[in-house]
Amino acid sequence: MHLEISNEMILSQLGYTSNTSSLTQVEDAIKNTKGFEKFAKHLISLNDNLKHMNAYIAMSNNTKYFKIKSENIDNQALKDEFHEAVKKWSNKYNVSLETIPNKEVYYIIGIK
Repeated sequence: MHLEISNEMILSQLGYTSNTSSLTQVEDAIKNTKGFEKFAKHLISLNDNLKHMNAYIAMSNNTKYFKIKSENIDNQALKDEFHEAVKKWSNKYNVSLETIPNKEVYYIIGIK
C-alpha cells in the first residue's frame, strides 16, 4: 500500500498547526531537502521513535530545513541513544545531516 505524504500530514505528525505560515515553511523545507520524497514517511517514524528521548523533528526557524533536535537530556546514556538513533536512521535511508557543534541538533540536508 502506498501512503501519500501531504504537507498537512507532515505538519500534523510533527505537532504543528496547519496555517498559511506553517504550510509555507514546510513547503520551503521540502523543496530545499534533496530527495525528500524518498524518506518522508521514515521521517515521521523517526519522530515517533525519538519521543521517549525528549527529542523530535521540527522545522528550523533559521534555515529552510527540517531539524532533529533533543532538549534537556542530562542522562548521558539517553544522549548517546539519541545520537545513535539519528546516525542509524541517517545511514539506513542514506540521508545527509549537518551537525551543530556542541548542540543536540542535526539539520536534514537530503539524500546523499
